[in-house]
Amino acid sequence: MNFSEIIGHEDIISRFRSSIELGRVNHAYIIAGEKDSGRFTLARAFAKTLQCEEGGTESCGHCKSCLQAESMNHPDIDYITHEGDHISVNDIRVQLNQEISKRPYNSRYRIFIMRDAEKMTEEAQNALLKTIEEPPEYGIIMLIVTQPEKLLPTIRSRCVTITTKPVKEKDIRDYLVNKLHIEESKASFAIEYAQGNLGKAVQLATNEEYEQLIQSVIELETNIRELSYEEISRTIQKCVDYKMNINDYLDLMMMWYRDILVLKVTGNPDKILFKTEYSAIKNQAQYLSFNELEIKQRAIISAKERINANARLEDIMRLLIITLKEHYD
Repeated sequence: MNFSEIIGHEDIISRFRSSIELGRVNHAYIIAGEKDSGRFTLARAFAKTLQCEEGGTESCGHCKSCLQAESMNHPDIDYITHEGDHISVNDIRVQLNQEISKRPYNSRYRIFIMRDAEKMTEEAQNALLKTIEEPPEYGIIMLIVTQPEKLLPTIRSRCVTITTKPVKEKDIRDYLVNKLHIEESKASFAIEYAQGNLGKAVQLATNEEYEQLIQSVIELETNIRELSYEEISRTIQKCVDYKMNINDYLDLMMMWYRDILVLKVTGNPDKILFKTEYSAIKNQAQYLSFNELEIKQRAIISAKERINANARLEDIMRLLIITLKEHYD
């Protein structure tokens, strides 16, 4: 993707373009932001532009270098990969430190892009630090992270940090409705849920699995008071099946209780996300107290923290659903 095709992030693109135009491209960048917020797209567009044979601030899209970059098959743009939950010191030594010592094959730069960079072990980060401290003049490293604070302070101090911001609602709506031809009601739900995250909005609006995700959450939340323990077990199995999207599942659950709170405070159905479930939300708003809503929201936050700490998913969801089922007046 070229800079001109990216939705939003105008300030970041302007910064990248200025650095190219002024010849002040840094050797190390941290591109931070939430998942699906466009970090990887920005990194790829920056790398593609830097390697473009035309040498401008917008990649031409038709030279050999641009075509190789688009297919992720460019000999001078490397993507650091890893297996498991961590990026090991060996991953850094073999894929980055050894490779960056080799001059570019046919480009000005040798660029390395690392997704999930916060997954580097401390040993891996220390190995990377040595390269960032004394990089070759042609070397550029881009670290894509959701939690930059997990990187060593010494790494953060030697990188230019760029943080993605929410995309304007009208820009997301225009993309969903006019470019992807998503129906207005579905687009509105995705926009409200995504809160400025274009990637999340697109996934929610176009992926059948996310449709199932939404319906599963609605089914759980509308019937939670009456769930038997057998039904809870079946619900937990569904959550396990959604393992790759479990954080989205929990976010949707959080939005359900946020809707109850909003309706309780404002009485305005136009301000809720789950508009089709207005009757159920109104009913729950009548018997759930503010304190109970806070307990439920805290339980969801706790579940997300335990998932990020790699606790057993079935145990996490069982405790969460039982907690949500309790605490009624």
